[in-house]
Amino acid sequence: MSDSATPVTPAAFPPAFLWGSATSAYQIEGAVREDGRTPSIWDTFSHTPGKTAGGDTGDIANDHYHRYRDDVAMMADLGLGAYRFSISWPRVQPTGRGPAVQRGLDFYRKLVDELLEHGIKPAVTLYHWDLPQELEDAGGWPERDTAYRFAEYARIVGEALGDRVEQWITLNEPWCSAFLGYASGVHAPGRTDPVDSLRAAHHLNLAHGLGAKALRSVMPARNSVAISLNSSVVRPLSPGDPADLAAVRIIDDRANGIFHGPILKGAYPESLLESTSSLTDWSYVQDGDLELIHQPLDALGLNYYTPSLVSAADPDAKGPRADGHGESAHSPWPAADHVAFHQAPGERTEMGWAVDPTGLHDLIMRYTREAPGLPLYITENGAAYDDKPGADGTVHDPERIAYLHGHLSAVRRAITDGADVRGYYLWSLMDNFEWAYGYEKRFGAVYVDYATQVRTPKASALWYGRAARSGALPEPDGI
Repeated sequence: MSDSATPVTPAAFPPAFLWGSATSAYQIEGAVREDGRTPSIWDTFSHTPGKTAGGDTGDIANDHYHRYRDDVAMMADLGLGAYRFSISWPRVQPTGRGPAVQRGLDFYRKLVDELLEHGIKPAVTLYHWDLPQELEDAGGWPERDTAYRFAEYARIVGEALGDRVEQWITLNEPWCSAFLGYASGVHAPGRTDPVDSLRAAHHLNLAHGLGAKALRSVMPARNSVAISLNSSVVRPLSPGDPADLAAVRIIDDRANGIFHGPILKGAYPESLLESTSSLTDWSYVQDGDLELIHQPLDALGLNYYTPSLVSAADPDAKGPRADGHGESAHSPWPAADHVAFHQAPGERTEMGWAVDPTGLHDLIMRYTREAPGLPLYITENGAAYDDKPGADGTVHDPERIAYLHGHLSAVRRAITDGADVRGYYLWSLMDNFEWAYGYEKRFGAVYVDYATQVRTPKASALWYGRAARSGALPEPDGI
């Protein structure tokens, strides 16, 4: 190919592209017993012996509840233009029912005001996995009523913040809530019933639809309502093997179709219904549910870390799945025991996940095709590495810089290829409580000394700040 025929990717992102970072409430806030907050399923789960690494909990986490002003100032110093955070449901509506606690809402009012004063655009996620424990005691997400409780909560928060927050996300990664929480049990509430996990998935979909309607009933029409999906990029071990291609279909239905089918198209995939018929007849899907779920979206959030590599299972194979979602004797993939997962080749992060930016490009282009005209945001992308301060106190993390450069280059290439990607939220702003992994895994661009709560921006944070300020990617060795 001649030089003149070589595709050229523009160096700069669109001028209005949002450069942000993301966190979630239970992972950073702490203050779990202050100002009326009641326990969530993650409080209960993390305090159950053996459920988290080292018995770690989010009781203190990053103490963001008391340090939010300093954290916002740090974001501004880094040059971030947007911040995606989640609301703690039991902080705003203890027990998941009844009126709001104004002290809880006041924290988020103050956080939003602080962000706006620093020129940082707030993006609110209503649900990032911290279901009030009393709703779990009443049955949790497998129970239909939980979706209606979520809509009531969405309305409360929308009324309180909708005048100042324009970007809204109903649910973060409902796949994790349903299948890691109710099938494999590696996430709260730690249940292991495959039928309940499918029921939970449907009621999470219903919660999204009801929540979107509730938000729009109380907010200005200019506000954007979206959902963040951790849609999987599922690839066959042997692309020419029909059995492996069938395995891709099985996992794609459970990872992706179960959510984007009803949300984007108003229907569950027939292949999903058929392949799970040994477990359920889906009679919990009531008349009118699919219409409720299929609400118009203003944007779609995509969370991406690594692709999945699958094949038809060897009947004689034994041992744990290599699906990257934690160790459990129970599968997060209902009625899919005939599918095997494989470790993708190449470099890995501390999570054991393969580093593959091509998956992010493929994911973006898939939704560009499947939801034409729908703006996209990368609402999570990042990597965990074993970061440690050097003798001079600085934290050099060249692996994370290379990861970000590769994945942001993939985003830029997708935009060049016609995708409407409006922004990128780095996961995560700072090291935090990484769910069942406790404090062992560090995803942050900012290093946190948990004993002192001192924050130290890593080299990757400075690199990302340069990208945010310039709208272009510095070379990976630019810091």
